[in-house]
Amino acid sequence: MQQDKQRQILEDKKDLNRFGYAQELLRDMGGFSNFAISFSIISILTGAVSLYGHGLTYGGPGMMGFGWTIVALFVLLIAASMAELASAIPTAGALYHWAAVLANKRWGWYTAWINLIGQIGIVAGIDYSFALFADPLLAGAFGYTSSETTTLVLFGITLLLHGAFNHIGIRLVARLNDFSAWYHIGVVVILVGSLAFFSRHELQPLAYLFQVGQTFSDQPYALAFLIGLLQAQWTFTGYDASAHTIEETINPRVRAAWGIFSSVAFSFIFGFVMLAFVTLSIKDAAAASGAENAFIHVISEALGGTFGTAVLWLVTFAMWFCGLSSVTSFSRMLYAFSRDKGIPWSRHWAEISVRYRTPAKAIWLVVILSFALALFDYILKRINPDTSYTTLAFLTAVSVVGLYVAYGIPLYLKLRAEAKGLFRPQHYGPWKLGTWSRPINVLSLVWIVFISIVMVIPPNQNAGFALIGMFLLLLVMDLAYYHRRFPGPQAALDTTAEEIKRQESRFGK
Repeated sequence: MQQDKQRQILEDKKDLNRFGYAQELLRDMGGFSNFAISFSIISILTGAVSLYGHGLTYGGPGMMGFGWTIVALFVLLIAASMAELASAIPTAGALYHWAAVLANKRWGWYTAWINLIGQIGIVAGIDYSFALFADPLLAGAFGYTSSETTTLVLFGITLLLHGAFNHIGIRLVARLNDFSAWYHIGVVVILVGSLAFFSRHELQPLAYLFQVGQTFSDQPYALAFLIGLLQAQWTFTGYDASAHTIEETINPRVRAAWGIFSSVAFSFIFGFVMLAFVTLSIKDAAAASGAENAFIHVISEALGGTFGTAVLWLVTFAMWFCGLSSVTSFSRMLYAFSRDKGIPWSRHWAEISVRYRTPAKAIWLVVILSFALALFDYILKRINPDTSYTTLAFLTAVSVVGLYVAYGIPLYLKLRAEAKGLFRPQHYGPWKLGTWSRPINVLSLVWIVFISIVMVIPPNQNAGFALIGMFLLLLVMDLAYYHRRFPGPQAALDTTAEEIKRQESRFGK
């Protein structure tokens, strides 16, 4: 067994070398570990829970039945499309390497930066979600008053812990990610079982889960329902982590591809069951929507007392594990982009710790950037305290648009490359969609365009303004420096006729 593993690692190393990269990161992840990191970042106990009040307020109980399902089905198409590319181009740069290979280095550079923006938002959003839940629970235990300031402080401490754990080493983080996947499943089972058998009041009839037409916002229901989709759409982000850790995964062309797709599929199933029982446990939807934290309100009313608090702590710790995995994914993306000299002071962020075999400086830059985004929103609220949006809605909308635009670019470029004859059947890896590839890619792009618009309409327009500002900054950076000086990833190929043969030989016929 050990000989087979070493033989596979050697083959994976040679495969990576063919794309122009040395094996610097420790390749020790199995298939479950690769799945676990994406499953933990998706974390139905983070996105679906922390934005439960957002979904309920805008879409009512029908958001949990219809909204979750609609989003999940489209995301499964996107995940399948991305899995196909991960199998074909197994490098840690993932999205931006795919874009560079399928088009050119400038497409790759923009994809990387847009992905980076989304990654900042997702790390900040996850750890801020943990702080939002943990801070009032700690305040009740220690007798202080929870506020936006105490939440920000706890958020900062959480980021520091996640940075330290990721710095120490991939083996520890991989084990924690494995545990996190089982922990998420276990907590969902406990939560569902508790609500099913120990609720203090009768559950709503099943039809309540699909009740549409009720909104607790000032928007017409159709528009409110679309705004409420942020709950499910943000939950289904971060599954590109399986691709970002591809250089640490054994047999990645198969295992990373399945990690991307299966993490979304299992999250859809377990998330639907969890949301169904939480929603059917609602006693008064208007009261839950008006509460400071809708999820805590529903669980406290249904379970009450010490037992209810214990269940909430179990959910909150799942968010902590989710944030740990997210820092891992972001730091690998940043490392891969830095080794290709795509950001300022790249040589620092591309350094690998000799002792721990981790991109230590990139990890700490992730911590700093994520805290800075939340601090920026905190300062804006001090300047204009009458704003109606929440910090979490701002962070999550930034991450959804940034990540999904980055997901969509290589899918579009793949379709374009196929039309030009530059990406052919022999270029696919072992995980492929066959004749379904093109229609699935097209449907994925349609959903990405649609959801990117929906995520920044009022009342969350500030996220749109922030993204426009970031994109304009990227344009200035590109024109002022990077369009001439960015060498591109080693795997990048120009789409000129002279390069087609080189492309074929690199992919392998």
